[in-house]
Amino acid sequence: MSGRGHWEQVYDSKAAQAVSWYEPHARHSVEFIRSTGVPRTARIIDVGSGASTLIDDLLEIGFENVTALDLAPGAMAATRSRLGARAARVSWIVGDVTQVSLPAASFDLWHDRAVFHFLTEASQRAAYRAALNNALCADGHLVVATFAEDGPDRCSGLPVRRYSPEALQAELGPGFEPVRHERVVHVTPSGVEQRFVYCHLRRADG
Repeated sequence: MSGRGHWEQVYDSKAAQAVSWYEPHARHSVEFIRSTGVPRTARIIDVGSGASTLIDDLLEIGFENVTALDLAPGAMAATRSRLGARAARVSWIVGDVTQVSLPAASFDLWHDRAVFHFLTEASQRAAYRAALNNALCADGHLVVATFAEDGPDRCSGLPVRRYSPEALQAELGPGFEPVRHERVVHVTPSGVEQRFVYCHLRRADG
């Protein structure tokens, strides 16, 4: 990624509701998370949380142990402001997922909508996998969404990598087995269609 400065500039120049990835409700992510069957006490981390409404949705349906991770403090401040008193029910981590130190086996479910496809360098993806493999518990769930093969090749001024479900699983490594995937068309606030692939994988390396 281009770092904190780039993403802070994005959120400084646009309202949270105007960025291309904005959703009034993160319904696809919520549906995938619910379909894993994890209990409401499950430890969930939302990687690249930004100003996403997923945190709101998870709290609304009763999830109790939610962590938000993002490298842009301004984006997270917008979410905390929107949540009001409910923000106290969330753990907040400001940091880059490829650099942050997370406790071992500290999460039952790792969610990422649109971070992984920004990792265009092999070293970045290796660091991401290291963080994921360290922080996700045995038999944990991974829900990740990236641009599909026919999705955009750039986003927010940056190049991205596009994936099929098979290519995404291969990149994440043999420690994960696929459970399900779905192609999704996201319509941006400006009316542009973007094609995503959502994947649910289960940790299989014990």
